[in-house]
Amino acid sequence: MKGFEFVNAPTLEAAAELLEARGKAAKAVAGGTDALGTLKDHVHPGYPEVLVNLKTIKGLDYIRSDGDEVAIGSLTRLHALETDTLIRERYPMLAEAARAVASPQLRNMGTVGGNICQEPRCWYYRYPDNYFDCMRKGGTNCNALTGENRFHSLFGSAPVVTRPCSANCPGSIDIPSYMAELRSGNVDAAARILLEQNPLPAITGRVCPHYCEQNCNRGLWDEAVSVRSAERYLGDYVLDHPAEILTAPAAAGAPVAVVGAGPAGLACAFYLRRAGHPVTVLEKMPEAGGMLRYGIPPYRLSAGTIRSQVAAFEQMGVGFRYGVEVGRDIQLSELRTDYAAVFVAPGAWGQAKLGLEHEDLLAPGLPFLRDVKEGLREKPGDKVVVIGGGNVAVDVALSAKRLGATEVTMVCLECEDEMPALSWEVEQARAGGVTVYPSWGPAHILTSGGRLTGLELVHCSCVFDAQGSFNPTFDQGTRNTIAADKVFLAIGQRADLGAIDADGQLRAGRSWIKADENTQATELAGVFAGGDVVSGPSTVIASIGAGRRGAFAILDYLGDQPVASSPRDEDPGLGRFNSSFLQKVPRVAATESLEAVGGLDVEESTTLDGDAVEYEANRCFNCGCVAVSPSDLAPALLALGARIKTTRRLLDAEAFFRARPAGSTALDQGELVEEIRLPALAAGTRQAFQKFRIRKAIDFPIANVATVVKIEAGKITEARIALGAVAPVPLRATEAEHSLRGRALSEGAAREAAGLAIAECIPLSRNDYKISVLRALVTRALLALPANQDPS
Repeated sequence: MKGFEFVNAPTLEAAAELLEARGKAAKAVAGGTDALGTLKDHVHPGYPEVLVNLKTIKGLDYIRSDGDEVAIGSLTRLHALETDTLIRERYPMLAEAARAVASPQLRNMGTVGGNICQEPRCWYYRYPDNYFDCMRKGGTNCNALTGENRFHSLFGSAPVVTRPCSANCPGSIDIPSYMAELRSGNVDAAARILLEQNPLPAITGRVCPHYCEQNCNRGLWDEAVSVRSAERYLGDYVLDHPAEILTAPAAAGAPVAVVGAGPAGLACAFYLRRAGHPVTVLEKMPEAGGMLRYGIPPYRLSAGTIRSQVAAFEQMGVGFRYGVEVGRDIQLSELRTDYAAVFVAPGAWGQAKLGLEHEDLLAPGLPFLRDVKEGLREKPGDKVVVIGGGNVAVDVALSAKRLGATEVTMVCLECEDEMPALSWEVEQARAGGVTVYPSWGPAHILTSGGRLTGLELVHCSCVFDAQGSFNPTFDQGTRNTIAADKVFLAIGQRADLGAIDADGQLRAGRSWIKADENTQATELAGVFAGGDVVSGPSTVIASIGAGRRGAFAILDYLGDQPVASSPRDEDPGLGRFNSSFLQKVPRVAATESLEAVGGLDVEESTTLDGDAVEYEANRCFNCGCVAVSPSDLAPALLALGARIKTTRRLLDAEAFFRARPAGSTALDQGELVEEIRLPALAAGTRQAFQKFRIRKAIDFPIANVATVVKIEAGKITEARIALGAVAPVPLRATEAEHSLRGRALSEGAAREAAGLAIAECIPLSRNDYKISVLRALVTRALLALPANQDPS
């Protein structure tokens, strides 16, 4: 093992204080049978600097009556629990569970607290030298889901970390949750979940780069889930049912103004209006949408889709004023007087400059795209060059080609791997007849008689310096010339704040507004800002996220609370998935409109139908950890209704056992188990424990079952059945319990309960045998209940 500081804790309080102070650099050890093994094998990505020895704490190794309850100290040895007279008389099932742990030698060392707090026993988790940095240790993937999983969960996975798809989404959309609803056929619920982070899914489903798909764990197995297709389907569903889904209370709160009807402004308006505030959006253009409406070609996003989205917001009560430019038609100071808060999101429409002679002969790309969106159908030239490597440059190049340009070439400083445009966008450009020159930049603009004739290019050897800052390096000896009669500039945008912020109170530098990255608040009281005017050119979903943060911050500023589309459970429970889709299956192919191929006027992709979307939702792994709870005591404590007292609180067993990174409990950093409290059991209560393992000693359970049943006048009046080692946490078999109440305990009743206990199983590729094991254990545990057992 590596070196570490070893501290003998004098008290539980001192140990907890040290553990909290040192954070992840400290680790507690009780019996040592679990912790020392992880240290020897270097299981974790980090290594503790301090090992806090709890065994030196006096007075925590007890078993005693405490009123009607029995209290067990957390440092009580498992052997003592197994042999204690009080436990064997009142809770024989718990004594049997303790006896089932490992071997006599280990039971002499292991403690009750250590057993219920032990880490997962998954092979991938325990592999030496952190070879598999799995999800349970803070990684992004559960290798067992599609790998070696003979001993793993039958009841789904534990969402121990933010799923990779959601983590990579600038809008933090809860993709797994709405995919789960789609798998269940509940489209309405899926749409409402999506709206919690994204009020414009019909738009993002068409134009978002969907970074979520880049991080989809399914992509490591076969192909990423088509999140974009599902999002588009749900977005269209929302627009088809706006009155039912996009609802808002009567406007009664303080009025709020939103400057700019782009994605940030629209998102902010949606969440404010849903919370009950009257919202007015001021937009300088004739229609809402901002860059969505005027900067994205119609073959990617039609004006009709945007108009439907705006109409849906209007029916919520969002007000729009068009042709109003703040700073010209109305001043920001007036808005601050007339409205309780202002959200500023005018976008970034200005064009960055090259600083070359004759630059006035070049055309900016955004106005060209706006003209195309408004109906321009004349080719811009025969030989067109587009300077830039982002998605605007791709849109300009493809639009020029589709308008009839003979040759279209994209030129950018970045090498292909560094181009701001996504790889599929670059491939789409090439497939559309566009030539791409990465790693080249303009050195001179060539003219003849005052007319543009082409560009002289210089090779760019490096775009960014060692600090990651934009600082291009050129190979001046490597040059090329390209002929052109039209050159578009698409190298980035700038915000024009001259009118809206004439006195410069909002600015950070010359072009951008300065706003807090968490609240979007500016230095002016009651004024918030977001979108491209703050961040610079970004994605639609990033702007939506800024609008949402701004809305929530405004609500907080006004003393209100955000309103959810539908109530959500704080504890989502175990994640379910379709196990038949754990095999390799193809992704649904995107569908294209034959009418739109190679054209400009019709969206070239179409919305998938419900069956195809449900298929993709079934491909979702609903990523989580499928390692099981390995404790033999855990299901016994759950069945008995035990409570666990920690250094901070008293938890029911069901709340205590939680799958979390590097742990199996709800304990926070620095929180320790002090004792277990067992309730008094009524007369007529019977208990039984069953465990299946490969060997009779040492082995951890393949499955275990604890049952507590109360019988009165020959009928079962109460039943608790707890299942262990078949899920990331011990589970109650509630349907099985319900089936037993009011019935005599018989073989038929036991078998029926066992069938219900396994009804919700979703076996992995190699562990379906555990279903039969579990069915047998539940049956045996019920039939093993003694005829007479007086817990008093």
